Amino acid sequence: MGAASLAVADEGQWQPHQLPQLKSELKRIGIAMPAEKLADLTKHPMSAIVSLGGCSASFVSPEGLVVTNHHCAYGAIQRNSTPEKNYIVNGFLAKDRAEELPGGPNTLVYVTEKVENVTERVLKGLSSTMSGRERHELVASRIKSLVAECETDKSVRCSVPAFHRGLEYYRIKQLMIRDVRLVYAPSDRIGNFGGDIDNYEWPRQTGDYAFLRAYVGKDGRPADPSPDNVPYKSKDFLVVSAEGLKNGDPILLAGYPGRTSRYKLPSEIRFARDVDFPAKVASITADLSVISAATMGNPAWDVRYASVAKSLNNVLKKTQGLLDGFARKDIAAIKDVQDAEFRAWHKQNGKGAKGLLGELDGVIAQDMAASRQEAAWLEATHSDLLKSARTLYRLALERQKPDAQREAGYQERDLSFIKARLTRLEQSFVSQVDEARWGAALARYARIDTKVRPQGLDGLLPPPNALNAMYKGTELADTAKRLAWIGKDADAFRKSNDPFIQLAVRLHETGMTLENRRNEIDGNLERVIPQYMAAVIAWKKSQGKPVYPDANSTLRVTYGTVSPYSPRDGLVKGPFTTVEGIVEKATNKDPFIAPAALLDAIKGKRYGEFKDPVLGTVPVNFLSSADTTGGNSGSAVMNKHGELVGLNFDSTYESITKDWYFDTGITRAIHVDIRYMLWVMKEVDRADNLLKEMTVKYPKK
Repeated sequence: MGAASLAVADEGQWQPHQLPQLKSELKRIGIAMPAEKLADLTKHPMSAIVSLGGCSASFVSPEGLVVTNHHCAYGAIQRNSTPEKNYIVNGFLAKDRAEELPGGPNTLVYVTEKVENVTERVLKGLSSTMSGRERHELVASRIKSLVAECETDKSVRCSVPAFHRGLEYYRIKQLMIRDVRLVYAPSDRIGNFGGDIDNYEWPRQTGDYAFLRAYVGKDGRPADPSPDNVPYKSKDFLVVSAEGLKNGDPILLAGYPGRTSRYKLPSEIRFARDVDFPAKVASITADLSVISAATMGNPAWDVRYASVAKSLNNVLKKTQGLLDGFARKDIAAIKDVQDAEFRAWHKQNGKGAKGLLGELDGVIAQDMAASRQEAAWLEATHSDLLKSARTLYRLALERQKPDAQREAGYQERDLSFIKARLTRLEQSFVSQVDEARWGAALARYARIDTKVRPQGLDGLLPPPNALNAMYKGTELADTAKRLAWIGKDADAFRKSNDPFIQLAVRLHETGMTLENRRNEIDGNLERVIPQYMAAVIAWKKSQGKPVYPDANSTLRVTYGTVSPYSPRDGLVKGPFTTVEGIVEKATNKDPFIAPAALLDAIKGKRYGEFKDPVLGTVPVNFLSSADTTGGNSGSAVMNKHGELVGLNFDSTYESITKDWYFDTGITRAIHVDIRYMLWVMKEVDRADNLLKEMTVKYPKK
């Protein structure tokens, strides 16, 4: 929270409706499109920007063709891969619609149709005498009503996220397309060249792109997957520009950034730096080591845990990068100065809120204490089978209530997602690996200070020597039997002999105690923080600065320029990498194996119209000063005319702390240059059918 976010340079993940406030900034960097057009979700280009529920993407043809990152389509690629047909290593291309492969129940496309301010309906008449939990539950109930009112059929998905940490609420209506198919993904030796070693690094030479297609029923509305479905006719799509960019050119970036913490107080930064993140790094490092040992020598198990390990490695590198960033620059100290400035201003101008900051500090201290207990709980229950059992039992309990009164996540609208999660487990689960991971996590839990462990939990947990019998005695590892528990009543769970079901029942009360405590704290935070944020916004306004909200997985626009940077004294890293860098890095050892066809095309200099006139070769990746975070993966990078020139996929290691503090000098996002993508499609993978389907503007000869 600290009053830390100045709207200077290219900082800011802006809600589209805020863009007219930034007219002069956009004009200054050279954006040719009117800000009012960018603010309109029903018009190009914003109407072509979609979410994949965790990643961003965009339509690039009127036939529902979607481009995103390779790592965003990785689940669909893995789902269709076998040791015999390994699309991860070999890549996949559907030459026609009939060859496209099902993305699976977790591959969805969300098209934002409407955004409306519902702050008054959420917050009206809340009493200051309510407990935190009462307030939290009343707000949650109002949000559920707003969602139910909006979701008139299965075609749409609605949400009511908070902005400025509870100062404002917007209802977002999205078309949810449920039949999404894999169209094309290059080999991961292109799409993930450099692997985890190069993750967050620069220079980089990764072709992190893939194509999906959205299908709907013949009536044009979303439908369950069916061979009778037809491609979704997207209202708008992005024209692809192969004309390229050069150093200093302006860019716009649109997508669905996940979470930032720009307004955190100095005490929260110190907690993350000194307590939370070091524990997280140690836990993930240990977990990855267990997965590696448990899957070693078994290719089928290795494929099953490929996506799990990839995700964990990404979180690990990001968390370690945050720690390194905190060590390199004392962000807490920077925030101390800003916080002191704000508190001095507030003392003079904070009308009727004398005790606000003291109350805020107290609630944050409670939040941090609860977070430590919740982290201990996660270690103690670190088993995919146990998570499944707990979800199923909670669903049975929630279904005893009227739908509107159930906990969010367990309503009728959530059933398809629960089924999809429980089904997906078969692609990323092996009993022996899960047992090894849980056993190691229980050993880590035993080393946690007893004062931090949730009260009463120790006596409920199985001893390490009992795990093997539990895995042998459960039926939950079988997908059909796991799904068969959906719809059973709570009594059936209590009478079950299944060891995982029995444990889920035993753990429930302790879990609910933690959840209720969290709701009490969140309710108090939701009461105090909006008052604080209103004061921060007033402070910024007094300086003539607009304030953007922290990222919360909703549609945002950011802008910047193609820019080099200097990570340390005497070293400048340029904004472009080229295909020659692939040849230099290729060692024929994983993760620096490049396909022979790619190397041949580079060595033969078959660059054609994708050759950059300044670089004299094909650019692969480029840097910009745009403000991005997780969730922006796959975001469209557009030139000043709103044409697609790249895809966001990463940021530099020195930039990782931008989730907490935006340092204009070194914060850089990493993008795939669209020219590399088009060149690989033409010269290496022969994806001529897709090149023909897209509208591509080639350089003038």
